[in-house]
Amino acid sequence: MARTESNGSTAKEAAPAADGLEVPRTIVFVGLMGAGKSCIGRNLAAALDLPFVDADKEIEAAAGCSIEDIFAEHGEEAFRAGERRVIARLLNEPTMVLATGGGAFMDPQTRKLIHECATSVWLRADLDLLLRRTARRNNRPLLKRGDPRQILSDLIEQRYPVYAEADITVDSVDGPPEATLARVIEGLRAYGSGGASGGSKDGGSPAHKGRSAAL
Repeated sequence: MARTESNGSTAKEAAPAADGLEVPRTIVFVGLMGAGKSCIGRNLAAALDLPFVDADKEIEAAAGCSIEDIFAEHGEEAFRAGERRVIARLLNEPTMVLATGGGAFMDPQTRKLIHECATSVWLRADLDLLLRRTARRNNRPLLKRGDPRQILSDLIEQRYPVYAEADITVDSVDGPPEATLARVIEGLRAYGSGGASGGSKDGGSPAHKGRSAAL
């Protein structure tokens, strides 16, 4: 099954139409903080008339406190364990659009479950864009451990090879969300035409060796 990459260069695009796009499985957005997973996920859900769920919000609701507080009081390991349980529960619910935290796809169990139960979309963004976007919020626990640029650079090096196992790769652009959303919808169409709706993949391994450009 081919992995699809959508990386067109047009920044100004009309609001995309999702008419006729079949979504047999939950769509899961993965990528680093600041890539736009919640924003694009929410817009995609509206276009598809599907529920949108932010995994981080669900984790906070389950824990009764903020993610920042979970990190501070219990540590990252406890947070990841709760994240794993929450995402597993959500993937057993009816089809939705799900935005996950930056570290979720790095967990082998979670990654395997996403491969088996959902269609994954990696929103890929460059360092400067991520830095600008994350600077707008002061609730990123990982970025409080040192220089944000260096931390994000290290995360890119560590995580991008794993994010590349996602079914679809879309470049997040610095512009109207419609531009990135259009690429996501086109990527989903291309991936679906290749038979993405049929069955699960083999565990969490990068089984899709071929890559076709959507734009």
